[in-house]
Amino acid sequence: MANLITSIQNPFIKSLFQLKEKSRARKSSGQFLIEGQREISLAIKGNYELETVLFYPELFSKDQLNDLSTKQLNTIEISKEVYQKLAHRETTEGVLAVAKAKSLSLSELKLETENPLILVAEAPEKPGNIGALLRTADAANVDAVIIANPKTDMYNPNIIRSSVGCVFTNQIATGSTTEIIKFLKKLNINIYCAELKASMNYHTQDYTKPAAIVVGTEATGLSDEWLQHATQNIIIPMQGEIDSMNVSVAAGILIFEAKRQRDFQ
Repeated sequence: MANLITSIQNPFIKSLFQLKEKSRARKSSGQFLIEGQREISLAIKGNYELETVLFYPELFSKDQLNDLSTKQLNTIEISKEVYQKLAHRETTEGVLAVAKAKSLSLSELKLETENPLILVAEAPEKPGNIGALLRTADAANVDAVIIANPKTDMYNPNIIRSSVGCVFTNQIATGSTTEIIKFLKKLNINIYCAELKASMNYHTQDYTKPAAIVVGTEATGLSDEWLQHATQNIIIPMQGEIDSMNVSVAAGILIFEAKRQRDFQ
């Protein structure tokens, strides 16, 4: 492969553009595109395999490239036109990477503690919300994030961007609601569902034992299957005119209450 690519008509660049734009291309190739120095660094920290690093030298120098990783990287210099074609945002550092996707199968999720705290989100639609959930999970250092019935693949550029790379360092799995409930019950993990009906105030519950905090979408909430298997439905009391809040905000309140309780055990 050439060490310098200047044309957006280059077949390799065209294939990378498909990775950027199409979930189908990411799934069929098992590859995805990462943009930005911090995001690439977190992917390396999360043990993702980088196949190629592309850089635009006016924004990202060879010295910076050398600082990116202790391992030898396959690198390609690209022109401004090529960089602008592949970059998802206008103001980044001039570096992108092609990485191999990891399996996010529930069967491969390894919990490293006997008293896990897990965040589960059912069918989140907006990549920005998923990214925000991942940042919340990272801030609280939860043991895993599980996405039920995902509407998009986790390597969507908007998820990578909005999670600021946390998608690479969180323990993440995806699966159906049925599979996830079975997984949680097998491990005797209590299920606390954020739900308006038949609910107790969230701060009245004990989250110091193995616990999964489960949140749904603002529009439809959680499916009945979750509510049938909940240890307890929980609610954040609202004091204004509306009865819901952004899912990542709600998740943050619930997760940090669980963390508070655990810190004072």
